[in-house]
Amino acid sequence: MFAKLFSPVRIGSIELANRIVSTGHDTVMAEEGHVTDRLIAYHQARAEGGAGLIVVQVSGVHETARYTSHMLMATSDDAIPGYTRLAQAVQAHGTRIFGQLFHPGREIMETDDGTAAIAYAPSAVPNSRFRVMPIPLSLNLIAEIVQGYADSAARLQRAGFDGCEIVASHGYLPAQFLNPAVNLRDDDYGGPLANRMRFLVEIAAAIRHATGPDFAISLRLSGDERDVEALDQSETVAVCRHLDTAGLVDCFHVTAGNSASLSGAIHIVPPMFYAAGYTAPLAAQVKAAVGRPVIVTGRINQPQEAEAILAAGHADLCGMTRAMICDPEMPAKARAGAPDRIRACIGCNQACIGHFHRGYPISCIQFPESGRETTLAPRKTRTATPRRILIAGAGPAGLKAAAVLAARGHAVTLCEAGPQAGGQALLAQLLPGRAEFGGIVTNLLREVREAGVTLRLNTPVTAELVAAEAPDRVILATGARPRAPAIETEGAHVLDAWAVLRGEGNPGSRVVIADWRGDWIGMGLAEKLARDGCSVRLFVEGIAPGETLPFYVRDEMAARLHRLGVEIRPYARLFGADSDSVYFTHSASGDAIVAEAVDTLVLAQGHDSNRDLAAALAGWPGRVEIIGDALTPRSAEDAVLEGLKCGIQD
Repeated sequence: MFAKLFSPVRIGSIELANRIVSTGHDTVMAEEGHVTDRLIAYHQARAEGGAGLIVVQVSGVHETARYTSHMLMATSDDAIPGYTRLAQAVQAHGTRIFGQLFHPGREIMETDDGTAAIAYAPSAVPNSRFRVMPIPLSLNLIAEIVQGYADSAARLQRAGFDGCEIVASHGYLPAQFLNPAVNLRDDDYGGPLANRMRFLVEIAAAIRHATGPDFAISLRLSGDERDVEALDQSETVAVCRHLDTAGLVDCFHVTAGNSASLSGAIHIVPPMFYAAGYTAPLAAQVKAAVGRPVIVTGRINQPQEAEAILAAGHADLCGMTRAMICDPEMPAKARAGAPDRIRACIGCNQACIGHFHRGYPISCIQFPESGRETTLAPRKTRTATPRRILIAGAGPAGLKAAAVLAARGHAVTLCEAGPQAGGQALLAQLLPGRAEFGGIVTNLLREVREAGVTLRLNTPVTAELVAAEAPDRVILATGARPRAPAIETEGAHVLDAWAVLRGEGNPGSRVVIADWRGDWIGMGLAEKLARDGCSVRLFVEGIAPGETLPFYVRDEMAARLHRLGVEIRPYARLFGADSDSVYFTHSASGDAIVAEAVDTLVLAQGHDSNRDLAAALAGWPGRVEIIGDALTPRSAEDAVLEGLKCGIQD
């Protein structure tokens, strides 16, 4: 089915079995700069799943390159044993392995002790995202960093890696030298493009000299930085053409975005608002200018998308990182001609990059086994004591628990009171740009069916049903209901978020949304109603809309609301409403805030757990567990993880 995707390809002297790449991404699994067992197990799972190439997350090449407190460092020979174990674990499955070589320049996120970062860049030009003012690099420090790249590459080679990748994408240090808006130098490293590319050329040449011709070198660049101060795309292509002609690198890896600004950073890990493979035209520009292979990365989540890009000649390999976080076996399933069995990434960004930005090891909301290969995943073994299990509620928590329990050998009956499985995910997919979120239901339902679960729709679980079924264990995943806060609403027209999404009320033309949680719901409702023609004001109790969302999702949604003219008011705690006004208090000062000329107040005030069945079963003698929102309202990620944890228990 995917002839091009599963054809071999060479990068320098290295041959890959297929064209699927797990690109470099920070996992927050390194400790004190070194490879850990957890990181090895994580990458080994993707090698077992059939990836052609794994590019390991960034390794710092100099002490000034520490952009987070949890990155790998290749600055000492002490790192070699860990890299060696990692390379052997990956290569044992026929997968090739590269390591990213990295210096962030001014793009430093945080330090290990919480103090302000000391950063170095070509010039003293600050970034707008992290608000870092860098120190201009001296010529001596430039030479030291160039040598750091070469020494780090040599360490990877000694550890048995097949190659390395120079990270010149996303506005990191090599890209800062290339960009005339950031590089204001008047020496040999500034001014015309030939000078601005000197730093990158010296890096590539030093690596080639240190490692020889058989060690593959990849160069990662942003084809479009998506920023008002972006490097011109034609200059990016010219840099690639020069390095290709000089024979200093063996392949080019094209992506999009820039770490320095909110608008550019979105494209580092683009959320579901962006079309699949939207970066392919950028790769095609580079491919037309060079003779060596080109990798493209950017929302390529399915093998058919990758096959189409390759068949069109836009690129030679496809980065499919989140696809393999969501389903490490994606390549093997595609090769076996079973793409319908692939657990497709939905681009939610919650547990992958969302975890990274909060300093936690990455995972996946659909497949929480990812990132937990040494803890939870090994416990999904066949049970020695099969039980009859009844689960109430086929939302994400109930679906995951049912699938895992049945796969382990238990006899599982999953009952859903409504006509369709999926819980609140069925509503979430109705928000603008979030249709893909419904994939979580599709994927979990497939796991349920493959595991042999008995699924009963339109079947509310009652105490009488439990008594009749006489299961050994009952799991309550009955979800939650919209929360209605105890406020005065005399004469007001009030709708909750669910009613709006279901079309159960007329919101009128002038809407105020009261958003308590700061997640997808408030911002999504604001976009929906604005697109429906309403004048929308979004009042947020927190400091900003989307406060609990992954950064790139939040910033993209904020951009969409801005373009639609939605008025946003933070620090607003709902107090009450009447026939034409909504009343808030400033959540920090306590002062009154009044929104006048209002037709409808829309509540996005969180949820209350549905524990009706728990109360009805209070006297039942069997084992009862409560999971997901029925336990306490949270996110789909929490629900699925809780379903997994419930499923691995006997």
